[in-house]
Amino acid sequence: MASAEGLNLTFVVNCFFNSFLSFTAIVLNIITMQALRKTSSLPRTLKTLLLSLAVSDLGVGLLVQPLYVAFLVMEIKQNKNSTAYYTVEKAGVIQAITLIFASHFGVFALAVDRFLAIQLHLRYQELVTHKRVVAVVISVWVFSASISIPVNLFGFYTIKAVIFVVCVITTGLLYCKIYASVRHHTNQIHALQVQQATQNEDMANAARLKKTSLATFYVYFVYLVCYLPISCVYFAQTNGETPLLSQLWYFTLTLVYLNSSLNPLIYCWKMRHIRQTVIDILRNIFAICPH
Repeated sequence: MASAEGLNLTFVVNCFFNSFLSFTAIVLNIITMQALRKTSSLPRTLKTLLLSLAVSDLGVGLLVQPLYVAFLVMEIKQNKNSTAYYTVEKAGVIQAITLIFASHFGVFALAVDRFLAIQLHLRYQELVTHKRVVAVVISVWVFSASISIPVNLFGFYTIKAVIFVVCVITTGLLYCKIYASVRHHTNQIHALQVQQATQNEDMANAARLKKTSLATFYVYFVYLVCYLPISCVYFAQTNGETPLLSQLWYFTLTLVYLNSSLNPLIYCWKMRHIRQTVIDILRNIFAICPH
């Protein structure tokens, strides 16, 4: 009885948090998408990748979290045998997997983009074109949708887990390489005895790359913080389900969804041009609203 009461309390608490986080994810990501569209100082390739990530975050708030709340309400009311319960559960799982993997590959793509921008230097714009980035984004969404198809095979879920782990580790290694490259490049610029104008231009470019790379690193770091707990719970459940693990699963899933509300805040915090555009948008909104 105690465990059942604890599970019901878990459902209620997660209903509350997800109802609130659904609203924040929708509002913050809509504002972020509008700000990205109006910000002209960002490279089009980087802007496209950030827009794709914002769309997946918006989808979590608009589609996944409301379905998750509906699912939890049915759990509280113990409507597990109804058709609506299975429909909501299946729809929620499909949409969650699609959007979570779209976010997952979006974070990975950001790391690859910043890595290429630092490594390729002047060849970056030639090789990493906007059309190619758009093709990558479309491929990411198609692949994410394809692996969300329900398949009751343990091997299929294992493949998903392996893809997740490999991408997380690879992204971390890319940011280590980015940090080393930025530091080495900055030291080279300071050491070179060249004309002051050229040196200032190189330092400005290095500073811009450093800022955008740092911003995308924070996206990756927060992503890790939000996703590692549920990964640990998932692997723990392979050794057997317990009441504690069941409760932890719902809380860690809410933490995953929290990531969709945090990403827009990171953009505003670490990217000055986006922050200024967001401030201008909010000023216009409040200026239109009647006092």
